[in-house]
Amino acid sequence: MNAKDLSIRLQKAAEFVPQDARLADIGSDHAYLPVALMLQDKISYGIAGEVVVGPYESAKRQVAKNGLESKIDVRLADGLEAVDLSDQVSAITICGMGGVLIRDILQRGKENNRLSGKERLILQPNVGERQLRQWLVAEGYTITDETIIEENNKIYEIIVAEKFLDTPEYSDRELFFGPALLVEKSLVFIEKWQHKLIKTENILNSLRQSDQDVSEKIREVEQEIEWIKEVLADAGK
Repeated sequence: MNAKDLSIRLQKAAEFVPQDARLADIGSDHAYLPVALMLQDKISYGIAGEVVVGPYESAKRQVAKNGLESKIDVRLADGLEAVDLSDQVSAITICGMGGVLIRDILQRGKENNRLSGKERLILQPNVGERQLRQWLVAEGYTITDETIIEENNKIYEIIVAEKFLDTPEYSDRELFFGPALLVEKSLVFIEKWQHKLIKTENILNSLRQSDQDVSEKIREVEQEIEWIKEVLADAGK
């Protein structure tokens, strides 16, 4: 893969970046996403943030190779420490991490005054989507869009969130499945939850055999199974 040929996952994330955005890509690895968007004249300015020296050096080489040093800053920093409010960032992408890690990056960014609240957040968690949605909603974000894709036999979700004056009320069920994904119920969404149902039923069986007091966890997993079965039954109609 090179900067002009993004993976399906990154290309889908790129589609949610607004035209002429000032983009911060956190955990940028080779800076493929900001470089590709700059080459497409989709963004006006980019930051590629990376906490690990090796990927940071790779990102610098990718930016230099494409002659974009004056348009994309590559910064060695932990999470949103790569961003300052003076950068006037209008979009933040965080892709390819666990949802809990993305949540923690956003939380630290908020605490350290790195978020203005005006940015569009484009987030692609590999796991832990519910925990990430819970944080977003608790912090007053609206989930404006979601999508789910399959690439190389793996399923990925992308969550887009922004802050508005009014925030919708989301149910626990919507935060579990994703409010937009729950409405669409695409074939990939159905495939994900068919597999998840089997795994969750196995977890329930293991919990029931435990010699510990896991009654609360059992109730939680039973609720999840009930939700999944309802959604799959509804999708099959």
